[in-house]
Amino acid sequence: MVKLTIDGIQVEVPAGSTVIQAADAAGIEIPRFCYHERLSIAGNCRMCLVEIEKMPPKPQASCGMPVSEGMVVHTDSEMVRKGRRGVMEFLLINHPLDCPICDQGGECDLQDEAVSYGRDYSRYDEQKRAVSKPDWGPLVRTTMTRCIHCTRCVRFTTEVAGTAELGGTFRGENTQIGTFVEKALTSELSGNIIDLCPVGALTSKPYAFTARPWELRKTDSVDVLDAQGAAIRVDARGAEVLRILPRLNDDVNEEWLGDKSRFAVDGLKRRRLDRPWLRENGKLRAASWEEAFATIANRIKGTAPETLGAIVGDLCDAESMLALKEFFTALRSPNLDCRQDGAAFDASRRAFYLFNTTIAGVEEADALLIIGSNPRHEAPVLNARIRKRWLAGGFTAGLVGEAGELTYPVERIGAGPEALKALADGTHPFAEVLKAAKKPMIILGAGVLARPDGAALQAAAWRLAAQYNALRADWHGFNVLHHAAARVGALDLGFLPGKDGKSTKAMLNGGVDVLWLLGADELDTKAIGKDTFVIYQGHHGDAGAARADVILPGAAYTEKHGTYVNTEGRVQQGFAAVLPPGDAREDWTIIRAISAYVGHALPYDTLEQLREHLKASYPVFGQAFTRLAGNDASAPTGNPSAVSAESFAPVFANYYQTDVISRASPTMAACVAAHYPAKAEAAE
Repeated sequence: MVKLTIDGIQVEVPAGSTVIQAADAAGIEIPRFCYHERLSIAGNCRMCLVEIEKMPPKPQASCGMPVSEGMVVHTDSEMVRKGRRGVMEFLLINHPLDCPICDQGGECDLQDEAVSYGRDYSRYDEQKRAVSKPDWGPLVRTTMTRCIHCTRCVRFTTEVAGTAELGGTFRGENTQIGTFVEKALTSELSGNIIDLCPVGALTSKPYAFTARPWELRKTDSVDVLDAQGAAIRVDARGAEVLRILPRLNDDVNEEWLGDKSRFAVDGLKRRRLDRPWLRENGKLRAASWEEAFATIANRIKGTAPETLGAIVGDLCDAESMLALKEFFTALRSPNLDCRQDGAAFDASRRAFYLFNTTIAGVEEADALLIIGSNPRHEAPVLNARIRKRWLAGGFTAGLVGEAGELTYPVERIGAGPEALKALADGTHPFAEVLKAAKKPMIILGAGVLARPDGAALQAAAWRLAAQYNALRADWHGFNVLHHAAARVGALDLGFLPGKDGKSTKAMLNGGVDVLWLLGADELDTKAIGKDTFVIYQGHHGDAGAARADVILPGAAYTEKHGTYVNTEGRVQQGFAAVLPPGDAREDWTIIRAISAYVGHALPYDTLEQLREHLKASYPVFGQAFTRLAGNDASAPTGNPSAVSAESFAPVFANYYQTDVISRASPTMAACVAAHYPAKAEAAE
């Protein structure tokens, strides 16, 4: 540790820290444009000038100045203020000063610093330079005349996103930041450069000229468009959600957010279900809640319990899933399932279906084996964390499955389960990498578990983890990477077939007479028996609603208070930012109402009562997040040798449309057209 004094305050920081980091640790603000704590140091803007005693009598850039023992720093001397004013004057020489029409207005670093260090007049009479507006795709809007060449966007795409698409061309004041050859950005994390840009050069194209920051009502919540559960902030005006931004959570998403989670927000107001519907004579008609409840109650009362079934979808909250489970339990029906894809795996222990290493724990691993997964599409922020670990050095990754374009080098071991056998018997060279690793980890894609041999593959992956010393009291290297936000919570609730109960596949093709779909749109609705009475409860008119006999309008994740469990088993709560549209209601309240209508009223009337019941019935929902140890090596029930020879296939056809919200989003459709033109043409 190094001790130094900043503005009379003694600070102790680790050796190798910079002056600006020491000032941040002391709570002293130093202005900056190019410096960012998660990016490499560039030293471009020179706004972070400080005065350091016993050094040459000139301001020093604090972002690139390492601390030393006994150093004395002044951050607000006359020399410093004069230097920062000069830097600000140079920055504003060519800036267009179009704050009234700039989307960054109100949350712009340049505006904030200009208040302290800017002049109210200019000494320059020359013409300002102008730069063209390159097209970087449907998500990022460019106004490069405003660019101050901080290179944050360049460093992010190169270092964090792993797609070195941006850079500087020309020299001096003619320097331009761009893609060299004009094209759309290909990273699934490209929206983060909007947050990083300290001026209005990069803004959100879908959000352009929509609102000012002070008009928005800000609500903390949790992202549900993948299973990572990133911390987000939902910004709304009136009854409409206008944008979604990431929040800081070092344990989950740091401060990044995937493009789908950020930009699919316009799908929340399209194809919405805002009233109950009944199907009569093959056609749907609008109905009242009383009519819908009466129809459902009459149908349920006249149906044997063993022919009632319920399937929950990928975006459901724990409260609604618990209510539906207890409702069907009261009806004595064992036919429950949360696996729309038919995944067959052992859920008897949490360790069998969690990302046990934890997301932050990725940074401790020194070897990685990916089985049948593409983290770049299934969890792009987690993929960035893996890349971060690779950049730190001493890390080797191997892949079994389709060779996607990951953002770090991987050794392709094979296309299917045969590669797992080669690793198990030690005949593949990568086995030596796993054997030598001190903290090896295995990522098993949840899509693999949907294969007919899913249970066997789960057992085979667990066996590899045990064989290569990845299951220890101090390290748990077995991980399942889920892509459905509701899956882990549903497994924790035991939303699975009971004794003699039917799975999703068995409930289709006429397996049940009454089928309740709670936000379940990712199954083959054409496989549902023609005589099956389908109740669809959800918020978008997607596949499930198209097949339904009764439609009950629910609330999207931005419109309700809900509890979600991410892929590592972390219980998190989201909060309602707006009210549901029209007559739509929160899902648990709909189930509570119909339970009373049928004569099996659930034992809670408020959300607080429901959550207390949830915690009492399933204590994991009331416990603080803890990292599981791997000292219990007892394996899942599958037979590791019963795997097939079929190659692993990707779980998503494209990254941008994987759920009802993103499929309803025009912005996501534009991304498909830009990045998957063949798929877009086929859809048309």
